[in-house]
Amino acid sequence: MKILKSSLPLMLAASSFTVQAAKPLTPPAGGKAISSELIGIFFEDISHAADGGLYAELLQNGSFEFNANERDGWGPATAWRVIRPGHSLGQIQTLQADPLHRNNPNYMRLTTERVGHYYDFNGWTGYGLENRGFDGITVKGGAKYDFSVFTRCPDGKEKQVRVVLVAPGKEQTVIADTTLTVGGTTWSKNVCTLTANADCKDAMLRFLVMTPGTMDVDMLSLMPQDTYKGHGMRRDLAEALEALNPKFMRFPGGCVVHGGGDGFWNTYHWKNTIGPKEQRVQMKNTWGYHQSMGLGYYEYFQLCEDMNMEPLPILPCGVSCQGANGGWGMKGQAQDACPMSDMDRWTQDALDLIEWANGSVDTKWGRIRAEQGHPKPFGLKYLGIGNEEKISPEFAERFKYMYERITKAHPEIVIVGTAGPGSHPGNPDFDNGWKIAEELGMPILDEHYYEQRGYFETSRQYDAYPRDRKTKVYLGEYAAKDKKMADALAEALYLCHVERNGDVVAMTSYAPLFARKGATNWNPDLIYFDNERPYLTCSYYVQQMFGQSAGDYFYGDCVKFDGEKTNMQEQSVVLNTKTRQLFVKICNASGDARKVTVDLSRFKGMKSVGKLTTLAGSPDAENNYEAQPIAPVTETVKVKRKMSVDLKPHSFVMYTINL
Repeated sequence: MKILKSSLPLMLAASSFTVQAAKPLTPPAGGKAISSELIGIFFEDISHAADGGLYAELLQNGSFEFNANERDGWGPATAWRVIRPGHSLGQIQTLQADPLHRNNPNYMRLTTERVGHYYDFNGWTGYGLENRGFDGITVKGGAKYDFSVFTRCPDGKEKQVRVVLVAPGKEQTVIADTTLTVGGTTWSKNVCTLTANADCKDAMLRFLVMTPGTMDVDMLSLMPQDTYKGHGMRRDLAEALEALNPKFMRFPGGCVVHGGGDGFWNTYHWKNTIGPKEQRVQMKNTWGYHQSMGLGYYEYFQLCEDMNMEPLPILPCGVSCQGANGGWGMKGQAQDACPMSDMDRWTQDALDLIEWANGSVDTKWGRIRAEQGHPKPFGLKYLGIGNEEKISPEFAERFKYMYERITKAHPEIVIVGTAGPGSHPGNPDFDNGWKIAEELGMPILDEHYYEQRGYFETSRQYDAYPRDRKTKVYLGEYAAKDKKMADALAEALYLCHVERNGDVVAMTSYAPLFARKGATNWNPDLIYFDNERPYLTCSYYVQQMFGQSAGDYFYGDCVKFDGEKTNMQEQSVVLNTKTRQLFVKICNASGDARKVTVDLSRFKGMKSVGKLTTLAGSPDAENNYEAQPIAPVTETVKVKRKMSVDLKPHSFVMYTINL
């Protein structure tokens, strides 16, 4: 067997064996139709997944909206430092009178009386502000970065401003610089481009006023020009998502949707996250930091379009997270419910979202979408109502109110409900959630559970689900509670079982998705990252292998294990009739080598050469910031209708075969 030169990629590339078929393949007998959208992603702004993460903005608190409500000691000047070169005089104030926009009330007034010099900084003058971004600003030599700032000069005098990227240290090495001329007594946007002359992983941006006088500044921004498809997402992190080949994306949460531990006042409102960035309503993130809303609903939908994913927005339904008002331990006492008289407002928000996503430019919200730059409708298909709430009587009443009115107005929209936390049979929330789903004839119900790896190794929850239910399952949040190879293999075992039950389970998404180094709220996560690169976990590669092998028919009798099969071995054979590809997935999570016999005789027209992807390694191995020992190995191999396959201990293999 010849190993391809690209056998150890950072991210497994899409199959080079893909064939664009003239017409779909007729599935041979013996299979059953399953969901072709089983693998998706769930994005929540947790562990700085948005600001300082997927959203490519390099400055922190560029709008001066941080506050003590988000974290003790925070304020408008958080993440900023005043630059006072020798012999300079001046002051900086936080003001709110006549702001850039009422939704962005804070701005800084720089009053410069005398401009000093940087004697160790090329003799430059200047008085102003410095921002180190998120643990430093990482730039690449030769790359271009777009800077923008809103300014006004109450004294009516034009001013020279120098915008500089500087490396840390005594030398104050200049990496990029340019000069702006700003003026006018009303707010105006000023832009320029900085070109880095060297790599630097922890640069600082300095905004230096070089002319005495008074200047107001707000909404400072530094964005790399090289973003994912030019839409403001950090390229390497977005490409890591793209390589998963996800079929949908659920957003914006999670606990973020309904205020988490903070309650109703911190509920996420989608209407506050569209339109010009300076007009969006920023807010506390339920995980204890700040959300700039630079990554808002428009960007979520745009990212789905860029990656050919179905958008699955989740909206609150008038009931807060049970983690509010004292935490999960308070059970029912902790859950707030708005008055039923307020439910028309929450319902109208959902109806307006559908119009914003799908309406023509002749509609109110469709016109707003078009004005933002997307006249063509996004084509929303799915809409989630509620996230993991305790299924209390108050929740049931409010959910039904929204569900009935939305489905009446838009029967084409597939509503996704919730089964509450800990979605296993016998849990009261789970049982009550399913009772509501069956009563309403709900299309899809969202189940969540995080368990030790032993659960995923031994449980086969969906084998026992009734096959005649109208309601399908969305496993919207799940993960084994560690990030070792053994946990990833346990998830592979479970996903083979999910594919076997793909007639019952319609969708799945691992959670959480992203975590920033040094700012992690939850472990494990699928992708860890710092300013320089993503770090892909063993679980990431399992998700990737399943995401790149989606199909619409399952065959359960093609693979036979020699000897006794245990819960530590699973298999799944999936056919994609559209691409005419066959995927044979076999997982051996045990510490013993195993042998299997594969019989693919029913599949006509098999090519003799296929692709074999193997993920294997020590069960205790873990991809981390220091080492990435685990990655899939891809080989070109000869395939036959009948094959004997030797499985290594602690391994997951996948054959990709064209028909």
